[in-house]
Amino acid sequence: MWKWIHQLAKPERLYQFSGRLVPGFALLATVALFIGWSWGFGFAPADYQQGESYRIIYIHVPAAIWSMGIYSAMAVAAFTGLVWQMKMADLAAAAMAPVGAIFTFIALITGAAWGKPMWGTWWIWDARLTSELVLLFLYMGVIALYNAFDDRRLAGRAASILILVGVVNIPIIHFSVQWWNTLHQGSSGMLQQAIAPEMRVPLRWSIIGYLLLFITLTLMRLRNLILLTERHRPWVAALVNKGGRSA
Repeated sequence: MWKWIHQLAKPERLYQFSGRLVPGFALLATVALFIGWSWGFGFAPADYQQGESYRIIYIHVPAAIWSMGIYSAMAVAAFTGLVWQMKMADLAAAAMAPVGAIFTFIALITGAAWGKPMWGTWWIWDARLTSELVLLFLYMGVIALYNAFDDRRLAGRAASILILVGVVNIPIIHFSVQWWNTLHQGSSGMLQQAIAPEMRVPLRWSIIGYLLLFITLTLMRLRNLILLTERHRPWVAALVNKGGRSA
């Protein structure tokens, strides 16, 4: 196990391994999202209270879930990079950050669109909404730190420290509806048990689809970051020359 992990810590091996995974994950993400969205938007029944407007959950809920999940994954990568000095762990966290920021932005925008008919306003400084906005700022801060230093190792360390400090916001987001009196609805359970089965199944497909999309986009970004940081290495030059000859 550890031998396999150390092999992936080598940039060339990780680049090749990621390249083999991308097509499969991209295909699975497309299938899962197609099933979830076509089922949820086209065939699931209307909600007895919210009518058709509830269908935004098939975009909003998966984005909100994985906005926190991605940050947690970044924290694991950041901890690994700091403790074991693994450069590829820093690059993995850097690859995840823009994807997490996009998911968080989607969650905020769709949440505002959902909140307008439910609460009568696009935005309110609710505990859940505010802490989710803080999460977006954390993502933006991490991205800014990765791009603020020419020294990639220094950039990775600075960003990793911010990531680990920002982890405290994840339980705040998750438990905010329990800790404070908020307008945001409570949790439907880890497996969405509180949702009717005909609505829950397409939601689960959408959640899986978002996860697979996150993995696909992260692997693609990771490959680009590896090429950027290793551009002076012989194996990258050989890869470029090989690509030029095949073209």
